[in-house]
Amino acid sequence: MTAITSIKRSTKKRPRKLPAAKRSTAPPIHVAVRNKCLSTLTDEALNSYFANLNGHKPAGLYDLVIGEVEKPLLSAVLSYTNGNQSEAAEILGINRGTLRKKLKAYKLKSG
Repeated sequence: MTAITSIKRSTKKRPRKLPAAKRSTAPPIHVAVRNKCLSTLTDEALNSYFANLNGHKPAGLYDLVIGEVEKPLLSAVLSYTNGNQSEAAEILGINRGTLRKKLKAYKLKSG
């Protein structure tokens, strides 16, 4: 799977949480080098995975995909927030305790 290597942090002050009615749907993430949506790259990677099974039955696919996507996602968001776990959890839309549990599971440090 292709990794997103960097996310530039805006110098503008970000607004805090908006009410649900005012939130906009984020545009798809594009990888600059290939200019494809993350969902398209994921689809291509999975099709390649299935094509290369050589008759073997896939197992543990969900954990494989989540592990490949979630760890760099957490790392990138923590980098973006300069290690601020509360801000990272808010950006990710998860509880800070859940974020801490995931960081421990992936052996990621927040600073």
